[in-house]
Amino acid sequence: MDSIESTSAAKERLWNRNYLKVWCANFMIFFSFMLLTPLLPLYLNDTFGADKQTIGFVLSGYTLTALLIRPFSGYLVDSFPRRTVLLTSYFLFSICFAGYLVAGSLFLFAVIRTLHGAPFGASTVSNSTVAIDVLAPSRRAEGIGYYGLSNNIATAIGPTVALVIYGACHSYDVLFWIAFLVSALGLGIDASLHLRPREQSVGKPPLSLDRFVLLKGWSQSLCMICYACSYGVLSTYIAIYGKDELGITGGTGLFFMLLAIGLILSRLVGGRSLRRGRIVQNAAAGTAISLGGYLLFAALHNSWGYYGAALIIGLGNGHMFPAFQTMFLNLASHDRRGTANSTLLVSWDIGVGLGIMAGGSFAEHLGYHAAFWMAWAVNLVGVALFYGYARAHFLRNRLR
Repeated sequence: MDSIESTSAAKERLWNRNYLKVWCANFMIFFSFMLLTPLLPLYLNDTFGADKQTIGFVLSGYTLTALLIRPFSGYLVDSFPRRTVLLTSYFLFSICFAGYLVAGSLFLFAVIRTLHGAPFGASTVSNSTVAIDVLAPSRRAEGIGYYGLSNNIATAIGPTVALVIYGACHSYDVLFWIAFLVSALGLGIDASLHLRPREQSVGKPPLSLDRFVLLKGWSQSLCMICYACSYGVLSTYIAIYGKDELGITGGTGLFFMLLAIGLILSRLVGGRSLRRGRIVQNAAAGTAISLGGYLLFAALHNSWGYYGAALIIGLGNGHMFPAFQTMFLNLASHDRRGTANSTLLVSWDIGVGLGIMAGGSFAEHLGYHAAFWMAWAVNLVGVALFYGYARAHFLRNRLR
């Protein structure tokens, strides 16, 4: 049976022209974003004399608006021509980089940065939804996994490239220009897409909560919030923990590089399994592997635990995330793909935000070790929920 499915799938191209375009455009969204991320705190301090609390306030606005816009993005993508929504949001995302070049005050920079989160949230939802549209049905689950590689590669190399460029020229404006030009190139690539018009549903239902949030995926959302909370703790406090507790001063880049390697390897290996329809199995394996990685990080306070956990968590998340995205999509009708995508991303954003806040509180009052044990415990709750309920809930309610 597996060989018949594999032969049938092989007849349909995975890397078709439109899929390659949206893959590259997504890479450029995240590359341009990650190009600025590691140096913005330094920029705000050097240019405007902002203190740590002010820097945190200014940069958090981006996340807040991205979180708020995503449910509406899903609705817009499902209700209007997706190409139009994609190009509009991508254009606004790109033009905001030019805004950083003309921001002459901390207040104006904060306004532009906060507004930037909205087109970022909308463009990521619309681009990923278009990617799903252009995939052959038999290659969809596999394609979702490979699509995530564009995020992972951009996240892995973006900060390193930024540090190299800044070290060579010591100019923040050069980075802003590069980010603008890269995002503009991504916009141009998406503008060349040729999409078939979608069938319009007759008699659209009235506006309801389910048009903005995939209510059927509530248990998967809770699981994702738990996994993202754990990731939020580690990704935010990894650098200062390594420096203060382990004496690792320049290892943050290597940590995220190993995390990205794990993500890439697991997506390459897991693609065949997803193509065979082993969605639940991939999700189950990924959550269990990640749980082991968080346990290693919390229990082993040395460089082996620090770097080993990065690779293991990457391997686990690389299996888990595309499987969960496929689960969300399989719980939604074809005209709710945007809503399914936005619900997944909103769940992740909420979890990361909770992780940052809770991790900071634990680290302040109980120490970093307590914060990382908390991250493992929350991850364990998510794994228990998946094995105990969410897995069976998906199998009962999936539409395909």
